[in-house]
Amino acid sequence: MAKKGSISGNGDGKDGGNDSYTVKGRGVVDRKTLAKEVDQGKHEGFHTVEVDGEKWVRSNPDKSTSDNINKD
Repeated sequence: MAKKGSISGNGDGKDGGNDSYTVKGRGVVDRKTLAKEVDQGKHEGFHTVEVDGEKWVRSNPDKSTSDNINKD
């Protein structure tokens, strides 16, 4: 199970979106697979959002920016 801060977006999609993510200790995972795992509760501290019919992974909100998926 990935802990908060252990998933990073790769910015490899259209307009810098994340078509894949890097999970520490596991490597690169495609967006659809990771979104499914997050929905199944396998990654604490993360949730999915649906935009235009596609699911995206987001870190749960808190006051820290160091654990955001996109740290820009």
